[in-house]
Amino acid sequence: MVIVPRPSDGRSRGEHDARGQPRILILDGQSLFTEALAGLLARPPLGAIARTINRSDHALQLLAEEPVDMVLCDVRIRPMGLRQFIAATSELPAPPPVVLLADVEDQDLLVGEIDSMAAGLFTKDADPGQFLDGVRAVLSGHRAIGANVMRQLIARVNGGGHPPVRPGLNHLSPTELGILAMVGAACSVEQIAQARGISQKTVRNHLANIYRKLDLRTRTEAMLCAARMGLTLN
Repeated sequence: MVIVPRPSDGRSRGEHDARGQPRILILDGQSLFTEALAGLLARPPLGAIARTINRSDHALQLLAEEPVDMVLCDVRIRPMGLRQFIAATSELPAPPPVVLLADVEDQDLLVGEIDSMAAGLFTKDADPGQFLDGVRAVLSGHRAIGANVMRQLIARVNGGGHPPVRPGLNHLSPTELGILAMVGAACSVEQIAQARGISQKTVRNHLANIYRKLDLRTRTEAMLCAARMGLTLN
C-alpha cells in the first residue's frame, strides 16, 4: 500500500478522535459485502459507526443531512455516476473523503480514477489489515492506494499484462463452497460441524484447504471473500 501525505490546508481531519468513533458511510449495491465490511469497520482497532446505503442519490441526500467522516464507495454506483457523485460531495459544507472500492475484475476502473479527487483506492480483495491502515490514513487527511491497485498501475506503465489475481470459486469443491458460505454467515466451527454432520477437525481441514486455494489468511478475510463473491446459505 502507498500512503500519499496531503499538504496542510489549515483543516484537520481526525476530529472524530475527540468524538470517539469515526462515522463511515458504505455506498455499495452488494448487500452481503457491505454488511461484512460494516462489521469489520465496527470492530477494534477502528471501532467505527458504519452505515450502508445502495444508491448514490440517496447517499448524497443523507450526507447533506448527516455529515460523516468518510465515504467508502463502489466504482459502479448508480444512478448518479462516480465522478458526478464525488464532485457533488465536494460541494457539501463538510465534504467527507471518498475512498473507492472495486471488484477484482474492475481494478482497471480504479486505476482510471488515480487522478480523481478520491482519497483512497482499494480492490475488494485487499488485505483487511492493510485496508484498515489505509482507512486510518485517509481519516488523518492523507491518500491511500492499495497494493493491488499499485501493481495494476505499474503493470500498465510498464506495458505488461494484468497481474495475477486471487483464484476464484471454481477452485473449491462443493463441500468447500458450502463451508465458505457458512463462514460468510458468521457460523462458528462448531456450528458448521453440527450442521454438516462432520467433526470440528474435519471442518478445520476444509477451512485450511479453502484458505490455501483462495490465498486467505484470516477468518475475516474469508467472511469478506464469501460476501464479495455472493455466497449465501440455501
